Amino acid sequence: MTISEEQTISEERERPPRDWAWRMLETPIGPLLLAGTDAGLALVVFHADDRARTRSLARLRGAFGAEPVAAIPAVDTAVTELVAYFAGELRDFTVPLDWSLSSGFNERVLRELAAGVPYGTVVGYQDLADRVGEPGAARAVGAAMGSNPLPVVVPCHRVVESGGGLGGFGGGLETKRQLLALEGVLPQPLF
Repeated sequence: MTISEEQTISEERERPPRDWAWRMLETPIGPLLLAGTDAGLALVVFHADDRARTRSLARLRGAFGAEPVAAIPAVDTAVTELVAYFAGELRDFTVPLDWSLSSGFNERVLRELAAGVPYGTVVGYQDLADRVGEPGAARAVGAAMGSNPLPVVVPCHRVVESGGGLGGFGGGLETKRQLLALEGVLPQPLF
């Protein structure tokens, strides 16, 4: 265990326990694990198979210092909104967000992404760095995208390379292509 991991665990232990809940959602891009607190949606996990689910739930128990409760309104709202999004009926998420699993530069970048890059558009890594007042931090923006605890809802799939390439994506490039196609940015796959 590294010093930063020990510090994170120590900080998590100092926080008072928080109520949280989770649900699974089957989607066209695979199963998603959704988790939230009374403050809002806190986590979306791609490709949430048994192993990913077990790992994510253990992380959440540590982060929130408690076992999950039966239901949290933000999780139910997220399910409803994601179903509508994947059906092509929703362009703007209104579910409240709990940013407690992000901080510092990453949180600033993710908040700008959520507020400033609407459905059906894309932004370059460098442009996003400029928007948060950090010129030259394009690679750090890439790292922030990789740390995004709220993919799809906080649309890291909309961040692309300035030369037109897709760039990376924690959910896999095929998932990124599917999300961009859903939003009309890329053509739908032929098969």
